[in-house]
Amino acid sequence: MIDTHCHLTFPEFKDRTAEVLSQAAAAGVSGCVTISTTIPDAFEAHAIAQKHARVWSTVGVHPLYSDQGPHEWKQAALLARQEKVVAFGELGLDNHYAEPIKSVQLKVLEEQLAFIRSCWDEADATAGGKGWRKPIVLHCREAFAELIPILRASGLDAGKMVFHCFTGTPEEMRALLDFGALVSFTGVVTYKSAKALREAAKLPPSDRIMVETDAPFLVPEPLRGKVGKGKGGGGCEPWMVKHTLAALAELRGEDEAALHATINATTARFFSLPDVT
Repeated sequence: MIDTHCHLTFPEFKDRTAEVLSQAAAAGVSGCVTISTTIPDAFEAHAIAQKHARVWSTVGVHPLYSDQGPHEWKQAALLARQEKVVAFGELGLDNHYAEPIKSVQLKVLEEQLAFIRSCWDEADATAGGKGWRKPIVLHCREAFAELIPILRASGLDAGKMVFHCFTGTPEEMRALLDFGALVSFTGVVTYKSAKALREAAKLPPSDRIMVETDAPFLVPEPLRGKVGKGKGGGGCEPWMVKHTLAALAELRGEDEAALHATINATTARFFSLPDVT
């Protein structure tokens, strides 16, 4: 499978990328999508993707980094053209923290959605630009009621959006599904204390689900507290995504191999990857 969301540019992985990918491959995790948090970070992520055949990257500004501008969308457009950049993001809203203030988050979100629209429009108008119509990785923390209407108003295709690291309620899951987006789960779904999330994880159709680590964060059970800093504060690596898949299959009462195959097909389709095995 593919770890659809990790951060290989973060300090925890400095000078360890080859080792991390080798360990992942040994565990059956054959590749990763490394997600950007700023435009400079996106260039670093792309450089890593260029060095490793089974790594892909994204371009976007995380809401918690939205105050680290100015954000050069012309520079972002250079990356949007690249074959190994497979998505925009992560972008969205975060109400969990007081900073950056909401007005800054909203401004950058609106700029990003307009930027993505311009890329999609150019892809539609240009015979060779098909690769620009790339999907969108969303960050939404305690902000579903705000973010979904903004996304709907953008006119961008909800079927090309994934809400990553879903930790919400069944009601928020229903809103996400009604909107038409996909959903991705991290190791948080393995935590017995995450009761609302675990109920919500039973709701989406299996072909609208992906799995991720959000490494270096959110170590899944049964490793939580036993690796790195533990207890969800760090130490997570891409190979651990297999534990999230196993827990998700058990929680949903599905055959793990069947769910695994469905998630692989969804991942390949969503990110336009050549294969996911």
